[in-house]
Amino acid sequence: MGHRKYFGTDGIRGKVGESAINPEFVTKLGWAAGKVLAGRGTNKVLIGKDTRISGYMLESALEAGLSAAGINIGLLGPMPTPAIAYLTKTFRSEAGIVISASHNPYYDNGIKFFSSDGFKLDDDIELAIESMMDQPMTCVASNKLGKATRIGDAAGRYIEFCKGTFPSELSLHGLKIVVDCAHGATYHIAPNVLDELGAEVIEIGTAPNGLNINENVGATSLQGLVDKVLETGADVGFALDGDGDRIMMVDQLGNIIDGDQILFMIARDALKNGRMQGGVVGTLMSNLGLENALNKLGVPFARSKVGDRYVMELLQQKGWSIGGESSGHILNLNVASTGDGIVAGLQVLIAMIRSTMDLHALSSGFEKYPQQLVNVRYAPDGKNPLDDEHVKSATVDAEKALGKTGRVLLRKSGTEPLIRVMVEAEDEAASVKWSQCIADAVRKVAS
Repeated sequence: MGHRKYFGTDGIRGKVGESAINPEFVTKLGWAAGKVLAGRGTNKVLIGKDTRISGYMLESALEAGLSAAGINIGLLGPMPTPAIAYLTKTFRSEAGIVISASHNPYYDNGIKFFSSDGFKLDDDIELAIESMMDQPMTCVASNKLGKATRIGDAAGRYIEFCKGTFPSELSLHGLKIVVDCAHGATYHIAPNVLDELGAEVIEIGTAPNGLNINENVGATSLQGLVDKVLETGADVGFALDGDGDRIMMVDQLGNIIDGDQILFMIARDALKNGRMQGGVVGTLMSNLGLENALNKLGVPFARSKVGDRYVMELLQQKGWSIGGESSGHILNLNVASTGDGIVAGLQVLIAMIRSTMDLHALSSGFEKYPQQLVNVRYAPDGKNPLDDEHVKSATVDAEKALGKTGRVLLRKSGTEPLIRVMVEAEDEAASVKWSQCIADAVRKVAS
């Protein structure tokens, strides 16, 4: 794979007005993508966005660039990322574009692409778009310009898709569910899906104003959901992120249920009901307890690099269907082509109903190793902390001390200028000690 200049592990992302997330760059990006896609037979592209105020500006910029390249555009408005992947397929469009920075604050935004089959664009197409960015921008003749239309029934179509992943013989009647939509793209989707399937729904994070996406709500800020579940006596809490491709859950006792536990519950239910295809893919961050629990069930487990695109790649290589990340990106290719928070949540509810177990009991299927994750911010244009000898030495010391009773992982975030330090150990005190030791060494280089 060639060197990437703009695309990261999850598209192009940055602070609005800086770097690549500005009207000039995004117009050129739309044109470059349009030229490359047109050369592959593309005629129509869908554009969806989350609820950030900058989405309107970036949508207009993409629309202008694509039109100049002769590509027709279908505008979906605020829609979850997995909805855009699904609608790209159902509308027979050749590509879909998402304007979102996922779980990041409102002042960040990003662009990512889906192919006609609902999967993320192949690396070679992304690299071709980057190469086209170096060419002078042109415009097709007026009679060849792309046209833009708004698609009014997109939300209803996606709601029906989500409901279609839930068996018709089952119902959510009798379940009280709190759903936190992070003031993001699922605000008009998730509550309707759960309500129409029979649940009593309590909403939080469903009043986006362009500036409050992910602000003390959603999958990365769970205390409000915990409090609401306990206050209302709910059976389940759902927390989605700003673009709806990840989910975290809360059980009736207020315990947080992370992506590893969600993945385990879905995989165990699939195995029990004869729907397990091969094994399960996690990442380098997946808890060792998940691996051990799946192995006890006789289910193979493999680790990919961190990032849902790498989970997807390994699933496709192995011909498996279930994979995900601790952060709540859950892939079940039997029901959706990409990570989908709403669909993953429904899969857990299906397992609850089939097993007649509450969420606390259902999620208690494995012992999690204590895991410490420390994020250290660094200057992107400065020295790479991972190359520093003091950081390497601290890492070696931790690995020697833990031996086979733990794991150490250092990596750069694919979306932010952060070094993520993870230490996992049977002994919680050891995980805390060594994660802080390594993080301190990183801070000295990063400061």
